[in-house]
Parts: sequence; C-alpha cells; structure tokens
Amino acid sequence: MIFNTTPAPRRRLRRVRTTTALRPLRHRLDPARVEEILFRAADGVRLGLTRVDPGESGRPAVLLLHGHTASADMFLLPETRNLVDSLLDDGYEPWLLDWRGSCRLPYNETGQRYTYDDVALYDIPAAVSHIRERIGERPLFVVAHCIGSLTLSLSMTAGLVPGLAGVVSQGVFLTPKLAGRTSLRMSVAGELLKSRIDHIPVDFRKVGLWSKYTPLFALASRRATCPDPTCQMLHNSAWGSGASLFVHENLSDATHDRLAELLGPAPLWILPHLRRIELARSVVRWHETDGRYRSLPRNALDAAARIDTPVLLLAGSENGLWLDSQKLCHEVLAHRQPQLDVRYTEIPGYGHLDTFLGRGAALDVFGHILDFLAERR
Repeated sequence: MIFNTTPAPRRRLRRVRTTTALRPLRHRLDPARVEEILFRAADGVRLGLTRVDPGESGRPAVLLLHGHTASADMFLLPETRNLVDSLLDDGYEPWLLDWRGSCRLPYNETGQRYTYDDVALYDIPAAVSHIRERIGERPLFVVAHCIGSLTLSLSMTAGLVPGLAGVVSQGVFLTPKLAGRTSLRMSVAGELLKSRIDHIPVDFRKVGLWSKYTPLFALASRRATCPDPTCQMLHNSAWGSGASLFVHENLSDATHDRLAELLGPAPLWILPHLRRIELARSVVRWHETDGRYRSLPRNALDAAARIDTPVLLLAGSENGLWLDSQKLCHEVLAHRQPQLDVRYTEIPGYGHLDTFLGRGAALDVFGHILDFLAERR
C-alpha cells in the first residue's frame, strides 16, 4: 500500500492590514501639489492629513471631514468634478483629514477601539491646531460630512475649535434622527452579531462566498435592484441597517464601481455609542467617568450656545439614513438658540453620500457650499 506523504496545501489566509500606513489617495492632481503630512493625534494615534497646494499664498483654508468608513478620497474623485477642484478654482486652500474612522487606515477592522469622543477630543482639534500653525491669521472653514460633522459638533460645543470662519455640515449635526427600522436593526444586529464578528465588510470579493459574512450579504441583496454585492450592502442596506446611503441614479458608473474602495468595513463595537446618540436625539458623550473626556459636554445640544461660527446645514431631500435630521436641527436651534447664525438648505433629488459623490454634485450641491464660504471669507 502506498501512502501519500505530501502535505496538504495550507488554506490561504486573507491579507488584512495591520500597520497604520495610509493607503494612497487616488486623484488626478499634480503629485507635487499634494502634501501628505506625518500626523498623530494627541493620544498617539496615527492619522492622515493632506494639504493641496493651490499654487499661491494667502488663500483661506478649508478643512474637509469625511464620514465614518469613508476617507479623504470622497472629496477627490478623479472621475468627476470634485469638491477639491471647486475649492481650488474658487480661491481656497483645501486640507483633508483622515480621522481614525477612515478606510485609508486599518482601525475599523484591526486597530484599537475608539468612540466618537476620541474623534471630537483628539482628532479634529489636533488637525485644526496644525492647520492654524501653517496658515497663521488666514480664515479657516470646515466642510464636514455625516459622522465627521456629528463629531465636529461635539468639538465645537466643547470649545475645542473656536474661531472658525464658518462650518458646512452635511447630513447630520446636533440632532441625529434615524428611521425606527434602522434603529431597531442596529440594536438587534449589534447584540446578535457581536459574539461572532466585530465589523461588517462591504467588499464581497475580499470575504468570499463561504464566509461568516455571507448571510449578511444575502440579507442585503433582498429586493435589491442592482446586482453588485457592495452596492447592495450600501445602497440597499447600509451595513445591514436597512437604510440607504445614496440615490443610485446619481452615481456615475466609475464611482459605482469604486464603492468598495470609497467605503470600508463598519465596526460593530461603535454601535453602543451611536445607539446612545440616536436615543438622545443629540450628540452625547460616551465616557462618563474617564476624566480625560471631561472637557466634552455630556450633551452637545444643551451646550450649543458655545457655537461661535455661522453654520450651513445641508441635506439631500432623499436622505435614506439620517432622514430630516438637519431640518430638525435648524428648527430646534432656531427655538432654543435664536442668536446663532444657522441656516438650512435642502438639495432636491439627493440622498446622503451622493451630495459629494454624485456626478452632478458640482452643479447641484457645491454652489451652495461656495456661496456660503464666499459670504464669510
């Protein structure tokens, strides 16, 4: 009898980034104009900060903040006229922060855990401080999307980023509001899945058919009109929450094909903080006893009087994630803090992400941003 002594081939393990090296940005700018800055938050976490050289000095600066699991890539789409293009042409100096929730960094999937308190306390103030060291007395604006905007509101009401020339908040600011179905799914999924997985991926090609994530992709595909699994996970399900992140028709084919690159895995361990925020209908601090976070208000809405800059609240009329959170925020602030300079603009026919990723965003959305900045530069 002949025995086969050749060892069976080992199963190939999926490669996961474990270093804090930033994934390269994709853009069509002259590489000499894109300055990647070695940057760490005050607690030592490696972040990404990018400056786009406008070619002349003295311009007002604009800091761009992405949403959770997105990255600075969302403002630099090479396949369309993007927000950085518009800012450069209109006389601004763009700065882009990849905070610790960026998919250009590994923290959502393999890094140390964090809460939105960390972003508000460490990431955003450190970026603002660094930019001000570089620009001196020039005006500094902020354009923030989704969780980037939500955490910015916590930084602002803590008094950690005073003196901004103006803030554009897209999607959600001080009064988060989710659909009841979305809120319920987030709670149930968090409890049922936390013992098996710690994040929900969006790229089916990376996890494969026979994986523990397959049922999640199958659930996301129910009643989906697009055959792409990543689109189903984001447009049809928003990481299993039942919400929708964009109006499908507003994306170009090139952007649609890049969704798995533009949006990364969503960590489940952030859900308790997000759930507390949603239940309070306000941005609330997670850490109650840790003295490091004492400078953050327990409830940002209650501390809104500390906002010292004009704010433009933007939202798509078809926002399938945060619904009418921005309209609610405008109404609440008009009633509770009428001295604040806050306005609300709704973009017809747009959802959530497509306000920046949409092929027509330069025509339909960016003009509102540029007009607001021009009034205050």
